[in-house]
Amino acid sequence: MSACDGCLRRSALIAALAAHIERARRNHRHIAELLALGEEDLLDALGGGRRGDLERAREGFDPVQARERISAAGLHAVCRHDGAYPPRLTQAADAAAVLHVAGDPGRLAALAIEDAPAVAVVGARRAGHDGLEVARGLGRGLAAAGVTVVSGMALGIDSAAHAGALEVGGPTLAVLASGADVPYPPSKRGLYREIVRTQAAISEMPPGFRPFRWCFPARNRTIAGLAMLTIVVEATERSGSLITAELAQDLGRAVGAVPGPVSAPRAAGSNALLRDGALVIRHAQDALDEALGIGVATALTSHRAQDLERPLRALLARVEDGCDTVSDLAATPAEAQSALAGLSELELLGFLRRVPGGRYVRCS
Repeated sequence: MSACDGCLRRSALIAALAAHIERARRNHRHIAELLALGEEDLLDALGGGRRGDLERAREGFDPVQARERISAAGLHAVCRHDGAYPPRLTQAADAAAVLHVAGDPGRLAALAIEDAPAVAVVGARRAGHDGLEVARGLGRGLAAAGVTVVSGMALGIDSAAHAGALEVGGPTLAVLASGADVPYPPSKRGLYREIVRTQAAISEMPPGFRPFRWCFPARNRTIAGLAMLTIVVEATERSGSLITAELAQDLGRAVGAVPGPVSAPRAAGSNALLRDGALVIRHAQDALDEALGIGVATALTSHRAQDLERPLRALLARVEDGCDTVSDLAATPAEAQSALAGLSELELLGFLRRVPGGRYVRCS
């Protein structure tokens, strides 16, 4: 993996203009149009009174120092002239000049192969419990089938999708609005460490970069560009996830949504996508069958409930009916020991997951 001098210079210029781009966003300038401009046009559009200083900084750009900073941060860099740059991204005029990679650079390179399967799973930060379980199940099922799960490591749906992929050791790629070496949001530092340890996080911004608000819709265009299908799990009517879906549609990619309660504001945006013709996605197999055409039901590691032995089926039914703790399931120590053994087996088989408070919830 390598990045050419010109692409590294453009990446540095975008970072130098970050505050100017933020002011342009506040004035309702279209971010995608700005990011598609050449360097001279960018300076003309955004430089203002500082154009001369910015031009001199651009002319004095040192690619050797840039590469040293990337290496010192433990990152790899690939530009759009490199064979490891995913070709699906190049369909957009505003595609990132450089992608900085934290973790396994092969995770990004895997998407440079023609028709390499990748699905974006995005949605609300303040997601409901059901939405989080669906997102986790999508991440787990898609990754188990060898499909790269792409998301933004945001709170809520994004992080749940990544976590599901990690549960089965499958491929996942986090696209960050910050530098690839900066866990964002900071509260997801533990998830970031796990992703970087076994998978990869990427960013178009140079090392150490702290995001502005415009960086999030800019990041969304990379998420949509990497994926052949974008799934919105939960989204309000003004959700950033709908921007990702719109970007995917603009690229001619498939868009799906998970049905939500018609009275729930957090599902209003995703339900509107379904009204407008998005694919109905209930679980990973819908994505694999309907959108990707991958007949890999046997690749998913989950078992069918009807194949369980009768005591385990009965225990699972009780949990589904609301008896979701050991104390709800047992009246004596012997019953508690038996229930705990059954719950553990159901958890290992992928039917249940333990959550804080000692509760067990049905996996999607």
